[in-house]
Amino acid sequence: MTNILLIATLVMISLLYIFLLFMLVIGWRWIMKRAVKQAGKIIMTDSYQENLIELIPGFKHMGIQNALENNLRAETGDVLHRPFGSSKKWPHFEEITFIPAQTSPFPIDGEEDVDVKVTIGPKARKPMKIKIPLMISGMAYGIALSEQVKIALATAAKNTGTAINSGEGGILPEELESAGKYILQFSKTEWGKEEKTIKRADMIELKLGQGATLGMGGNISPENLTGRAREVMGLKENETAHIMEHFFEKQTLKDLKELVDELRKMSGGVPIGAKIGAGGKIEDDIDHLIEIGVDFIAVDGGQGASVGAPPLLADDFGIPTLHAITRASNHLEKRKKKGDISLIVSGGLFTPGHFLKVLALGADAVYLGSVMLFTVSHKQTLNALPFEPPTQAVWNQGKFKDVFKTEDGAKSAEKFLTASTEEIKMALRAMGKKSLKELSKKDLVSYDELTAKMIGIPFSFEPWEDKSKKA
Repeated sequence: MTNILLIATLVMISLLYIFLLFMLVIGWRWIMKRAVKQAGKIIMTDSYQENLIELIPGFKHMGIQNALENNLRAETGDVLHRPFGSSKKWPHFEEITFIPAQTSPFPIDGEEDVDVKVTIGPKARKPMKIKIPLMISGMAYGIALSEQVKIALATAAKNTGTAINSGEGGILPEELESAGKYILQFSKTEWGKEEKTIKRADMIELKLGQGATLGMGGNISPENLTGRAREVMGLKENETAHIMEHFFEKQTLKDLKELVDELRKMSGGVPIGAKIGAGGKIEDDIDHLIEIGVDFIAVDGGQGASVGAPPLLADDFGIPTLHAITRASNHLEKRKKKGDISLIVSGGLFTPGHFLKVLALGADAVYLGSVMLFTVSHKQTLNALPFEPPTQAVWNQGKFKDVFKTEDGAKSAEKFLTASTEEIKMALRAMGKKSLKELSKKDLVSYDELTAKMIGIPFSFEPWEDKSKKA
C-alpha cells in the first residue's frame, strides 16, 4: 500500500511539473505575442515624428558611425580621437591579380627555396639587411602600446629576422634587448634621442608625418599616460607629454638636411630616412626628401592607422595607399633614384596578398601596424570581450594589459609573420620566380579598367601585352 501511495505521489508531482512547464511555455508565448503585437501596432500607426523607425532613414541618411561620433563630440566638446584610422572605402588592391606561370615559364618546385631577403638603404655605409620584406611599424610604447605587447612584438621580429620600429613613444630598455634589427623613430618629441639609443639603432627614421594624423602633433595628459612609461619618457609628475609639429623653430629643409647628416655621423652610417603621410603633392615631398639626403622613404597611405586620430585628418586628407605606391615608385624611377633610395610602404595592408602587391608595384619592404595588434593579441582579446573592445588587451591604458602574456603574444605574432612569408614564397613560385627581386608590376593585371590604366598594367579582359614597353 505504501509503495502504491509513493508511486501515485511521484506521478502527481511529475504531472504538476509538466502542467507548470506547459503553462510557462504557453504564458511566455502569450507574453511574446502580446509584446510583438503591441510594438508592431505602434510602429505601423505612429507618425514618423513619434516613431522609433525614424532611426532607419536617419541612420541611412547620416550613417550610424557619423551619428555616434557626432554624439561623442556633443558630449565632450573636445577633438574626437578615433583608433585605427579612416573607416571610409578607399581604392585598394582587390582589383589587382597576379599572373601565374603554367606553360612557360613553369612554376617553381615547392621544395625549392625562394629568396625574400631585403636590404634597406643600399647606399648607406651600414645598410640594414632583413630576412623577410615585412617589418613591424612604429607603434608607440606608453602613448599607445603596453610594455608587454612591445616586448612581444620585438621578440617576434627578432625570431623572424626582421626589424621593429620604436614608434614615437618611450624607448623601452627591454624592447631594445629583445629586438634584433631596431629602427629608431626620431620624432618631434623631447624623449627617444639619447646618444646610446642612436648608436644602437640599425636604421633611423625621421617622423615628418603619417597617414592618419599627417604632420600634426598632440598632447597626452597625465591621466592618459600613466605607469612606467612616464619614467621611461622622462616626464615629471603631472607633466603633459607634448608631440610637436616641428623639429626646429622656423624649420627649413636646410635644418632637416643638417639633422640627417648629424644622425648619419652619430650612428656610424646606418640608413637615415623619413616617414611621410601620402598626400596630393607626393612627388614634391619626395623631391624634398631627396634634397635632404635620405637613404629610404617610408610612405604611409591614407588608410594608415593611429591609436587615436581626429576623423577629419584620417578621412579627409591624404591619398590611397594604392595611388601612393604607384606615384612614389614612378617618381623615384623618374629621378633615377630607384634602387638607391629604398621605398617602404604602409597603410591598410592586412593580408599576404596586399603585401606582395605593394612589393610588385615598387616597394622594397612593407610596414605592418594594425594587423600586428590583432595577431599579437590573438586569443588574448578574449580577456576583454564581450564587454570591452579587444584593444583593451594591448593599450598601455588598457584594462587587461596586466594579464597579457608576453610569451604567448610573441609566438602568435611570429607565427603570423612566418605564415605570411611562406604564402609570399608560394605565390612567387606560382609566378615562376626564385627571388623577390624578380617581381615587378609586369606580373600584375587588373579586372578593373580604370585601375589597370592608372597603374600601367594590362586590363584582364584584353589580350596581355607588356605595358612597360609603351611607357
